[in-house]
Amino acid sequence: MSGTTGLRLRFGAGAAGVERLEASLVGESFAPHRHDTYAIGITLAGVQSFRYRGEQRYCMPGEAHVLHPDEVHDGTAGTAEGFRYRIVYLDPGLVREALGDGPLPFVPDPVIGRRAVPSALVGCLRGIDDPIGELERVELAADLAGMLARHAAPSAAGRGTLPLGALRNVRELIDDDPAVVHPVSRYEEVSGLDRWTVARQFRAAYGTSPTRYRTMRQLARARGLILAGRSLAEAAVSAGFADQSHLGRMFKRTYGLTPARWAAAVASGSAPGRSARSFQTAGRERR
Repeated sequence: MSGTTGLRLRFGAGAAGVERLEASLVGESFAPHRHDTYAIGITLAGVQSFRYRGEQRYCMPGEAHVLHPDEVHDGTAGTAEGFRYRIVYLDPGLVREALGDGPLPFVPDPVIGRRAVPSALVGCLRGIDDPIGELERVELAADLAGMLARHAAPSAAGRGTLPLGALRNVRELIDDDPAVVHPVSRYEEVSGLDRWTVARQFRAAYGTSPTRYRTMRQLARARGLILAGRSLAEAAVSAGFADQSHLGRMFKRTYGLTPARWAAAVASGSAPGRSARSFQTAGRERR
């Protein structure tokens, strides 16, 4: 790792519901934030430290970490040398499709030792720039969902069948245009469920609330506009935020960075392929 202070973010190839990222931090930290996806990563170099569910955690090179949707966490280096990792953000909807009914798997210990890191995750992150076809997307979702299920804590909650078709209608309504604020009666109309059931069961199915899910889709739109060169004020309005300040607040709560800092980190992202050796080393250590 270089001793130069800075933050670099580089996005790899993705697919619907799958986003891959490489990050390098020296002298930088992520503020407390939360995603609406599973965040499953491998530390490549340095010591990754993060606070999660009231405990300070440490993820060493070759180890993996699993963060549940909507769980607040931060991120910083455990040493002055900084750290580097690759991560895949997986839509809980894909996990739901792979596993079927029942609660989403919750992994109580977010750090997975080197020997227990599945080859599917290593392969997914080693080939971060490889395109993901439809079949590969399904296979990847099945493999990662299986990993989550294997490491998950037993749960007696939510064993009943969820009204997934009705909840999918709510989600698709939000997806159609996240800048639109729908009244709760519209959610009831498209789902055939009462508002209390929508709120409760949507979280059980997708790991977050309808309101939070809409905010994340707004932010995804804003990110694309920012990377396309639009001003923060334009991105905020186009994504349905009240103003640039509103976008900034929600962006930092979600990604741990301001929009300007995030854009600068992406612009200075590292070159492809620099971490292949780290994955080879991690693979040998698991055997």
